[in-house]
Amino acid sequence: MDGFHDIGGKQGFGRVVHPDAPHDETWEPAVRALSGCAVINHVYNMDEFRHAIERMAPRHYVAAPYFERHLTAIATLLVEKGLATREELEELAGGAFPLSGPIGPGRPAAPPQTFAIGERVRVKTDYVPGHVRFPAYIRGKTGEVVAVTPPYPFPDAAGHGMPAPMEPTYDVRFRSRDLWADACDDALNHVGVFQSYLEKA
Repeated sequence: MDGFHDIGGKQGFGRVVHPDAPHDETWEPAVRALSGCAVINHVYNMDEFRHAIERMAPRHYVAAPYFERHLTAIATLLVEKGLATREELEELAGGAFPLSGPIGPGRPAAPPQTFAIGERVRVKTDYVPGHVRFPAYIRGKTGEVVAVTPPYPFPDAAGHGMPAPMEPTYDVRFRSRDLWADACDDALNHVGVFQSYLEKA
């Protein structure tokens, strides 16, 4: 989806600031454990989890640290799947407990197709209201297939609880100048792109 989370390749955010000392984790390991438990027990899949993060209100997303985003996604999915209520969460939290916005429509995969190593491919210019797993900066861009990875459930369907066919991702190599014109050094960028997002160039 076209949300604030998709900031890859965008400028103006300044240098990445990180602490010199190791992070002193307190509640974060519990969030990791809860999410892992939910995935292993098929409460939700990773694409549903990612989409729940994408659906956070932009101001909340920007202000929240990494694991707060995870906690918001977990809580949202537990409420949506009937395993908890907002009221229960707010009682435990002692106040408001923000959840992600409502889920939008998913979509099925494109008809099966294959691409060969060395073949030129173009990324489709899809604008998707639901979950999608390709960054906006490669939309409509052309690159070369350099590798193929094992198949995985098509995320635009899996993120919405729809039947999701298994699809390979293609390692597509782009010239940085083709992605950002003269705003970058001349380099090569590799992006794993699901089969349904590609078409022959």
